[in-house]
Amino acid sequence: MMTLSIKRLTIAVFAITLFACMPVLSRSRDGYKEVGKASFYANKFQGRLTASGAVFDQNAKTAAHKKLSFGSKVKVTNLTNGKSIMVIINDRGPFVKGRIIDLLRSAFSLIGSLDSGVIKVRIEVVR
Repeated sequence: MMTLSIKRLTIAVFAITLFACMPVLSRSRDGYKEVGKASFYANKFQGRLTASGAVFDQNAKTAAHKKLSFGSKVKVTNLTNGKSIMVIINDRGPFVKGRIIDLLRSAFSLIGSLDSGVIKVRIEVVR
């Protein structure tokens, strides 16, 4: 009786884990697109570790996304001026409602004004 319950519990945990991972897997595929707001990290994060374990470097072309797989290469396009940049996802965030990606300061400055703080973008996974 106890063995049957453990088997069912194990299967249930496996199924829940599998379904929880599905959005991450589907959003890592080439061509995934999303439109929303982008912001950039504050300088206070310099030298700290990202969620992937990489050392935070404001001069790198990396970014944070809530669900895309670490290592995903993403094209970020400013919808106001058409400028774009390629970044690699290596952190989690942003944790502000309505924002879809946090760029490093140097990457943000290549597609938008730092004075604006937040810009409307389209992101597309390219690999």
